[in-house]
Amino acid sequence: MEKAVEKWSGKVNEITIGATSSEAGTRAKTVKVGGENTLPFLHFEGKIVNPPVVAMEVWDMEPPAWPDILKEEFRNCLSDPVAWAKKATDELGMDLICLRLFSTHPDAKDASPDEAAKTVEKILKAVKVPLIIIGGYSAQKDGEVLLKVAHAAKGENCLLGIALQENYKTIAAACISGGHSIIAETPIDINLAKQLNILISDMGFPLEKTVIHHATGGLGYGLEYTYSIIERTRLAALGGDKMLSQPMINFIGQETWRSKEAKTSETEISGWGKQKERAILWEAATAVAFLNAGTDILVMNHPQAIKAVKETINHLMKG
Repeated sequence: MEKAVEKWSGKVNEITIGATSSEAGTRAKTVKVGGENTLPFLHFEGKIVNPPVVAMEVWDMEPPAWPDILKEEFRNCLSDPVAWAKKATDELGMDLICLRLFSTHPDAKDASPDEAAKTVEKILKAVKVPLIIIGGYSAQKDGEVLLKVAHAAKGENCLLGIALQENYKTIAAACISGGHSIIAETPIDINLAKQLNILISDMGFPLEKTVIHHATGGLGYGLEYTYSIIERTRLAALGGDKMLSQPMINFIGQETWRSKEAKTSETEISGWGKQKERAILWEAATAVAFLNAGTDILVMNHPQAIKAVKETINHLMKG
């Protein structure tokens, strides 16, 4: 029987994160995502130019809600983002870091934009991998913070976010002035995602430097809904829709480690198995599901889950 092969007219935009010395930056390497013209890992139908990538999340303060089994992995650096970033790169071999400036949130430490910029400068000096940088998830404050951060990291071609309907003008302007890419987020709605991309594009921001975040649903907590939206977005891109042809990102660790399956110990409930093994598998399973939906960038937390997902990506890229 002849194999049914689908050929697509469109492809996903390719985006580079980071800038080396030849590009007026200071990174030792760059990371490229996107560029594929087929559905995830269907090598017989098209070309997957760049494999999906994993970024380890680094916080600028100790995460208040993380369970102890996750904190234990970073016990010597939870309050020191520079040491945390160096552990991620030097000890754990990460090629990409996602810095979460959570301390800037008004309900956290309400750290100033200048403090956030100083943290970014220190990390840029300490490690030489590309950076994803996100604010504390306060729409108004993030705009102020990322203006300063974009200037502090000017020329490094970071991926900054998260741009929402409420603050996209400020963040897009910051990315333009600093030469960075942008993460655009809407709440799991393909039409709203397209609309926000159009609005950002109307500001003169290149679609080729935009990454989509549809929000992230964890395993057992809305994953299937987010999965279907990601799948529809990828199909639209391959069908030629330029406003939905952007790579996609998902914050896997953020969702996984606040679920009861990851936070509940074996002493609190029987029949669920050991908490650490369960939680790591929960994060890895969530990540692999999004890989198969079409996600290009996975932001994760636990080193063992990251290792398992990287091995899975390598296996799937062999066809």
